[in-house]
Amino acid sequence: MNNPPRLPFRIVQTADFYDDDGEPKFADLGLGLFDDHYNIEVSKFAEHRSEIAPDQLTNSNGVIVLTPNVTANSLAGCADLLAIGRFGVGYDSVDVDACTDNNVLAMITAGAVDRPVAEATIGWMIALTHHMLTKDRLVRTGQWNDRTHYMGCELRDRTLGVIGLGGIGRTLVSLLQGFGMQQPIIFDPFVPAETLEELGVRSVDLDELLSTADFVSIHCPLTKETKGLIGAAELQLMKRDAYLLNTARGGIVEENALFDALKNQRIAGAALDCFEKEPVTTPHRFGELDNVILAPHSIAWTDELFRDIGRTACQSMLDLSLGKRPCGVLNPVLFEQEAFRTKWSRVTGIAMEDLE
Repeated sequence: MNNPPRLPFRIVQTADFYDDDGEPKFADLGLGLFDDHYNIEVSKFAEHRSEIAPDQLTNSNGVIVLTPNVTANSLAGCADLLAIGRFGVGYDSVDVDACTDNNVLAMITAGAVDRPVAEATIGWMIALTHHMLTKDRLVRTGQWNDRTHYMGCELRDRTLGVIGLGGIGRTLVSLLQGFGMQQPIIFDPFVPAETLEELGVRSVDLDELLSTADFVSIHCPLTKETKGLIGAAELQLMKRDAYLLNTARGGIVEENALFDALKNQRIAGAALDCFEKEPVTTPHRFGELDNVILAPHSIAWTDELFRDIGRTACQSMLDLSLGKRPCGVLNPVLFEQEAFRTKWSRVTGIAMEDLE
């Protein structure tokens, strides 16, 4: 590029990053990346809405989204909007096709969540097998002598089954290498053979994974193909002493079927960070069960997680403002389309031939 862009690049954050007093809820959202870039202007929505409305995006060039849905209606008339940046890796709340139709990039923070989600999954595996919640309750209620009824088991010699071998699944496999487990088994039809070999894992079909694994850990996105992927028939295949862990999306598992399986002890237990309907603002029926651990879609939330997601999201916006192709784009076809490149050039003030 011959010269840096001179036009302001306006980035807006959804209101749920901030509390009622307008203060950030999180220690570091990565905004420091913009300190040396005078053309970047950052603001926030005046109010939180479950679905972003077009009037919230007026004059915005990029929006960083925590929880609101992004629909075709959200994008109506947003002529200067270049990108939707999802704060995380799940994108079922973003209509990617609508983004493409409106010449808007849809982006996720690929890689930023891998370590904390994998660590949290291992923590849950240990908590489940060692009955940590139950043993805590025994002490709190003076039932010390009941401890002999809750013998646990180690991860050693157990088999991990991973559904979806993306960044989180790969990090999970890597972190578990020191626990003396059996070779991990994977269900993911999109993973190349060389990746499987590199990680030392074995690819199997879903039925074999469910019937073999001691831990079934879900790390795939929620799509039309994965919605309801684990239902009554699939849970019936699992071993009675096996555990299900879901840190992905609630809709992947049919909750009625899982509740029934847990209540009737057809599987040993489960750990759930996500639910079919969120947020959960009244006591959830899974809370009636002793063989399940629950979290409000935040089991992996750490200061490091939000720092890394924030920096990744902000870096993508910064790259876009500088005429560079950002990482984590879900609809890269737009980079080859003249309508998007024309808008990109107009919004940033960078000549078409200087855009990457």
